[in-house]
Amino acid sequence: MAGMTTESAPPQRRSDLPDHEIPTMSVDELRATQLKRLRRTVRTAYEHVPHYREAFTAAGAHPDDLQTLSDLARMPFTTKADLRANYPFGMFAVPREQVVRVHASSGTTGRPTVVGYTKRDIDTWADLMARSIRLAGGHPGDIVHVAYGYGLFTGGLGAHYGVERLGATVVPVSGGMTERQVQLISDFGPRVIMVTPSYFLSLLDEMEREGIDPASTSLQVGIFGAEPWTEAMRQEIERRTGMDAVDIYGLSEVMGPGVAQEAATTKDGLHLWEDHFYPEVIDPVTEEVLPDGEVGELVLTSLSKEAMPVIRYRTRDLTRLLPGTAVPSMRRMEKVTGRTDDMMIIRGVNVFPTQIEEHVLAEPRLSPYFQCVLTQPGRMVELTVLVEPLERLDAGAADEIARTLQHAIKTHVGTTCRVQVREPGSIERSIGKARRIVDERPRP
Repeated sequence: MAGMTTESAPPQRRSDLPDHEIPTMSVDELRATQLKRLRRTVRTAYEHVPHYREAFTAAGAHPDDLQTLSDLARMPFTTKADLRANYPFGMFAVPREQVVRVHASSGTTGRPTVVGYTKRDIDTWADLMARSIRLAGGHPGDIVHVAYGYGLFTGGLGAHYGVERLGATVVPVSGGMTERQVQLISDFGPRVIMVTPSYFLSLLDEMEREGIDPASTSLQVGIFGAEPWTEAMRQEIERRTGMDAVDIYGLSEVMGPGVAQEAATTKDGLHLWEDHFYPEVIDPVTEEVLPDGEVGELVLTSLSKEAMPVIRYRTRDLTRLLPGTAVPSMRRMEKVTGRTDDMMIIRGVNVFPTQIEEHVLAEPRLSPYFQCVLTQPGRMVELTVLVEPLERLDAGAADEIARTLQHAIKTHVGTTCRVQVREPGSIERSIGKARRIVDERPRP
């Protein structure tokens, strides 16, 4: 870890450390680095991206206004709609010929969002992913099983390059082929796995179906991301495997995975790599910047991206900023509990899938798989929660579980819903991000 010394090597100053090492800079050094990089990023975006020049002009802002970090609040936000409006390459700040790679979102709700990377961007990303894996408990020489999807999705290749930069061995499996994944885990003996938590549950189910005790495998560290997951799911995974389950955070619009990482030693939230990303938390309605400790929408500004800098990108993820622990100078973000765009409003109550998940996992007779189905047969939106038992139940037991779960959701979440207990194995399984909300309301 950065900052450690041996008898044969003199201590390294922060400026001498490779960027993939965990930073040891002071808060003052960090703030000075942030301001220097922020000024450069804002000016680059203003001068080379027409969208930003127009947005700054419309907001009455200019790069020269940026004298302190707090002045960033005067700059305009960037949204996913802005990225889609400039599809495919309109947000690039360098000539397209200098872009060595592009990634893109799935585009299931419209045009995909496209992100570009220069060679230096790819190197920075690899460094930050290596940092993240190291903080999570990975080491040079480990075998790392990567089950994030490869391709336009940033997860697989982001993890892949980070493993290599760390000096570990990558097994680039990607998603799907669940039986083969289990075989490779058994045969290759990886110490670390990187995968979405919902798909990891499918891998555990397959192990148990084959008669393999998940706690008997070589896996010691799971780095889980790409979707919100709860503390209850962490406990479920660790109970079944005996491994350390930690969270990783990122989004393609800003870089990909590796924007923030949870430490295996503390498991108390994700340390943001603030020397490369400047975080703010805002009230999603008033758009005012909130003080550290208050829950709101996370906004990120890239500080070192060349091909596609982003200024005040509204992530839609709900969290709060807390003081650093495992990395003292860098703030933590609390585990994301939901998104402003996956919030369900049921009879005036804001409901997130993670709130439902906590109560599903609290019932030992249920599997961790569930879906929230939204319908609107009349004027009111109705919520039905689909769950499944671990094994087939008689009608009386199924009714009792449904009543218990309904009561828990009404008491602790504050909304009325129906609960349907389906047959074992009937809820949709994920090989990537889980689909927690099924919206069956009529389209306007």
